[in-house]
Amino acid sequence: MTNIVVDGQEYKVKAGVNLLDALLSIGINVPYFCWHPAMGSVGACRQCAVLQYANADDDRGRIVMSCMTPVSEGAIFSVNAENASEFRGSVIENLMLNHPHDCPVCEEGGECHLQDMTVMVGHSKRQYEGKKTTFRNQYLGPFIGHEMNRCISCYRCVRFYQDYAGGDDLGAFASRDRVFFGRAEEGILENEFAGNLVEVCPTGVFTDKTLSKNYTRKWDLQSSPTICMGCSLGCNTHTSERYGEIRRVHNRYHSEVNGYFLCDRGRFGAGFVNSEDRIKQAGIRREDGLYDEVDLDSAVQVISDVILQSTKTIGIGSPRASLESNFALRALVGEDNYCNGMSNVEREMHEVIFDALNSDLSMPSIAEVEKYDAVLILGEDVTNHAPRLALSIRQAGRNKANELASAINLSSWQDAAVRQLAQDSLSPLAIISPMKDRLDSAASQVIRMNSEEIATFGFEITSCLSTSHSESKSRGNGIEPEAEKIQQVCDMLIKAKKPLVISGTSLQNPDILKASVNIALALQNKNSDSGLFLCASECNSVGVTALDNKNSMESLVDEQPDCLIVLENDLSQTLGHEFTEKLQAIKKLIVIDHLDNQTVSLSNIVLPAATFAEADGTYINTEGRAQRSMAVFSPNSAFSKSSSSNRSTSAKQSNIHSSFHLIDTIAGQSRDASKILRDLVHANPHLSKVLEAAPDADYRIQGSKLSRMTHRSSGRTAMLADVSVHEPQQAIDNDSALSFSMEGVQQDAPASLRAFTWSPGWNSNQSIHKFQAEVGGEDRQGNAGCLVFSKVNILVPYSETVKARSKLIAKHHIFGSEALSSQSTEIKSLMPLPYLMMNDSSAKRLQVKSDDGLQCQVGDVEIQFAVLVDDDIPDGCLVYPLLPETRCLIKLDKIELSPIEGFIPKTRSPNLIATDRAS
Repeated sequence: MTNIVVDGQEYKVKAGVNLLDALLSIGINVPYFCWHPAMGSVGACRQCAVLQYANADDDRGRIVMSCMTPVSEGAIFSVNAENASEFRGSVIENLMLNHPHDCPVCEEGGECHLQDMTVMVGHSKRQYEGKKTTFRNQYLGPFIGHEMNRCISCYRCVRFYQDYAGGDDLGAFASRDRVFFGRAEEGILENEFAGNLVEVCPTGVFTDKTLSKNYTRKWDLQSSPTICMGCSLGCNTHTSERYGEIRRVHNRYHSEVNGYFLCDRGRFGAGFVNSEDRIKQAGIRREDGLYDEVDLDSAVQVISDVILQSTKTIGIGSPRASLESNFALRALVGEDNYCNGMSNVEREMHEVIFDALNSDLSMPSIAEVEKYDAVLILGEDVTNHAPRLALSIRQAGRNKANELASAINLSSWQDAAVRQLAQDSLSPLAIISPMKDRLDSAASQVIRMNSEEIATFGFEITSCLSTSHSESKSRGNGIEPEAEKIQQVCDMLIKAKKPLVISGTSLQNPDILKASVNIALALQNKNSDSGLFLCASECNSVGVTALDNKNSMESLVDEQPDCLIVLENDLSQTLGHEFTEKLQAIKKLIVIDHLDNQTVSLSNIVLPAATFAEADGTYINTEGRAQRSMAVFSPNSAFSKSSSSNRSTSAKQSNIHSSFHLIDTIAGQSRDASKILRDLVHANPHLSKVLEAAPDADYRIQGSKLSRMTHRSSGRTAMLADVSVHEPQQAIDNDSALSFSMEGVQQDAPASLRAFTWSPGWNSNQSIHKFQAEVGGEDRQGNAGCLVFSKVNILVPYSETVKARSKLIAKHHIFGSEALSSQSTEIKSLMPLPYLMMNDSSAKRLQVKSDDGLQCQVGDVEIQFAVLVDDDIPDGCLVYPLLPETRCLIKLDKIELSPIEGFIPKTRSPNLIATDRAS
């Protein structure tokens, strides 16, 4: 710690940080714009000026920028000195010269960092009467709106987009005193983290278009702490609604998981909650195949009778449903008749991940990945499968620059200086994959292989690490080039101080995961600081594996039970081309889900389930962290009877409930979420720590529940005046400690129950530092969630055997491959169209060239592909995009292709994150 004096008061602050960081950490308000805790300092805006004194006798001092000033022992500063305050006021006044007077209509209003800082410096009068500089706005895609006239040239946007996220299609364009932040020509922003511009920008230059299309003032949004459903990483989010419709998703800071940033799938993929395909009423199929809408009690009675009359009832759970719902289903049908909803390949892969999480291997959090100085990615498309991890890998690449800076005593927060020093120097990153990767530009070594070869290569790396340097020279199946590549990867891992191996499930090959574990075990014998990160498939894949991974879904379905209950799981996406064949013999198919899909279409009875936004639930992410997601609104409250634009007094009461409540109703019992979780732990003692993920429903602060709306809310009296002039009673939430209103408290709320971030004088998301133990550190109340597994098992290396795999490879896409987000309107518009990607040799064998058309028939489904020739693809492999229309190809080893005469290609390069489906 370092002792400093600020305005006559002594403070102990963290050594090595800049003064602005230190002041904010001890609770002293200093205005700023260009500085960001995750991106360091560049001293561009001059807003954080303070006075620094040479010594105790100095009564004049000199103005310094606190973000560019390191703290030092005994340093004396003043934030409140008159000349420092005047300087800050003049900076704001200059920034506001060309800023429009549009706060009443600006979408950032009420949550604007510029507003907060203007008030903080006391600026209220504009003396400038000249003509303002104006700009032309650009179309930046379906996610981001652009209002360049509000720009204050803080450079945050380009620093994040280019330097932090690795984007290259947004920049600063300047001519004399005019600086424009945008693209060289308008078009869709092609970086997978572009949505963070909405939060990074301190003004309203970049806005959330998904909120704009049905805008609500920020203080009238009802929000809850939620968990992203988009992948297995478990990023923390604040999801907000109005009138029963999801309006936006914001980042919820978690120092060990997503930090300050989200990927675009997590930010914009929650639109499926508002989908027209939502199931809102229970339905029973008639003999003519049509459904009769019935009330919930009638549907439950029919289901109860069906179960009683059945000789065997099977329950299929889901890796995208909560622990509570999966446990309730297992309790209903019995352990022998339950499976967790994953295919055999998925079950095998996640068993490897589960074993690793319970071993003594070091498995870092997403945030800790940034601290590793050498990374090997073995057969995992990180950017498209687990996007937020890719951002951490990019930051790990900067450790070489930080090492160079440390050698000359240059602080890592001196962002521009460190980048100037390092130039293009990056920490080593090796990527072994069958196709181009968005991280290739940051990689030091890229190797292309098919799935089977990657697994073999991984086992060879293990053997190389386990032998002496001279012996390893002769390895590599006798092929010298391959042996050289193996040696290069081994040298990279051995020379590193903190090497990390990353793999995952995207190639659907358990052998790759086993090889990755073996590499990590071999590395651990040489370096205890080495790590392993394994990406699971879905938001609760690890959770359902830990709950029950014994029974095979395929074998249970093959038993042709009288009754099959499917929980939030479209089996067509799991069973692929076998879907219809395996389900057609089932006499009674009961589906509990929230979106219409192929499984729902085959069902005899369907019950409408709540989404993550309408139900509480516990999820375990890929690092074994249990986290609780809270309902944002009640699906059956007066607010959600119908949309704000089309409300009617005749609106039918919805039957939507959380899945575990629906299952409990079938079982003839009633439990709240906390009781179900306690019963789960009683039946599964190895999951006892999930109770620590968040306080239960009985938690109170000063006797009150915690509010979901801010104290600034406009109130609810007139919200439903067109339905009734009487104020309706708010829905009662028995599953959590939160209330569906502004009634309650948020002061001193635990991080897992904090519905929004707000602090006096800090209305924007920059207020998060008020809740941190130190800027960029852990929450003062402790981070949300908890690690579940005990890390006591000794993991034995897997045998070096590799099973032959299909060369028909499904490529994940950040937009379209995840089942739920692909139902979001904006995500749909950016999904690629089907393609087949192959190298030139494969194309010649098939007698096709780029932009030709091929088609295949899988059952009743016909798929048309555009041919893309890419010599990076291993010979003999065919790569197709994993999309709703191509899911039927799962489990196929080969397909019969025929040419399409007169085919007109419409797809763009699959290596672009943003592909305009309409183009």
